[in-house]
Amino acid sequence: MNKRIILPVLILIAVAVAIGWKLSSNKKKIDDKNKPEVKAEVAIPVTVATVAKEMVTDALTKTGNLIPNREADIMAVSGGKLVSVNFNLGSYVSQGGTVAQVDSRQQTINLRQAELTKAKADKDFTRYKNLLEGEAATEVNYQDAKYQRDNATTQIELLNKQIADNSIKAPISGQVVSKLKEPGEYVSAGTPLGHIVDISQLKVNVMVSENDAYGLKIGDKVTITTDIYSGQTFSGTITFISNQGDATHNYPVEILLQNNRSYPLKSGTTVNVNFNKKGSGYMMLIPRTALTQGLKTPKVYVIENNKAVLKDVLIGREIGNQVEVMSGLDEGAQVIVSGQINIKNGSLVKAVK
Repeated sequence: MNKRIILPVLILIAVAVAIGWKLSSNKKKIDDKNKPEVKAEVAIPVTVATVAKEMVTDALTKTGNLIPNREADIMAVSGGKLVSVNFNLGSYVSQGGTVAQVDSRQQTINLRQAELTKAKADKDFTRYKNLLEGEAATEVNYQDAKYQRDNATTQIELLNKQIADNSIKAPISGQVVSKLKEPGEYVSAGTPLGHIVDISQLKVNVMVSENDAYGLKIGDKVTITTDIYSGQTFSGTITFISNQGDATHNYPVEILLQNNRSYPLKSGTTVNVNFNKKGSGYMMLIPRTALTQGLKTPKVYVIENNKAVLKDVLIGREIGNQVEVMSGLDEGAQVIVSGQINIKNGSLVKAVK
């Protein structure tokens, strides 16, 4: 090829390469400039307290919810069509009273037939008994007549029981708090028709520590209060102290109290139980302000590897502005007591004084 042609071609290629490199370099600078600025996560300042065991001597009080002393389902004993339901939601029923009726017409017809069969069997039995005594019948004839009579008697007893079972009775006295069936519906044996609660007496179940459990006894009187009736007190009696503690060495205790006509209580009401004695022992305590969702669903944030970690805890006694931690936290843990509103699970945090 002519050197005069090659030289200009090489020059053009070099210029094109230079232009491409320049454009690529400029694009990289523009892309780098347009990249969003990455900001480092800022640690949120929070106040913490160290979980530690402390010796506590204070009034032994516990919080619990009232439950009925007795409650029971209204149950169908036999199957069939409901011809009547004699209670409504809120009705008061008496123990043993008929509250519903299952159709008994077929059993009643069968009973009349069984009674006719029994009458004939009685006559046959008497006749063969007399014949046997006069040696005019065999022992086999007599035993067969006796069997027929006894079988007819059993059938009558069975049908009478079925008819009686079709009358559904209230198992306890109290108020109907749920109604599940209406007349015309079919039920089978064991089907619940409603639920009754008796709150003439109420119970409250609480958990006490091992040390406190050994200081209580059945028959001890306790004082019960509720925010529903501010300033009013109720008297209760310890009726049960479990001999079996749980994994955290806490023991179930049951208290019974009479409902008060002047200040009537309802099942489910939150109450405070004062055992009228001092409770003592080592407890793990945290400030009440550490709880993020109150006493009913207690959760706290702890600091682990400079991050906030949300944990479920089981709490016990309230002592002033502190609460007892029964499980969920280890001694020495750093629990966040203020600043929780600005954080979530996994947030970067920094403890401040």
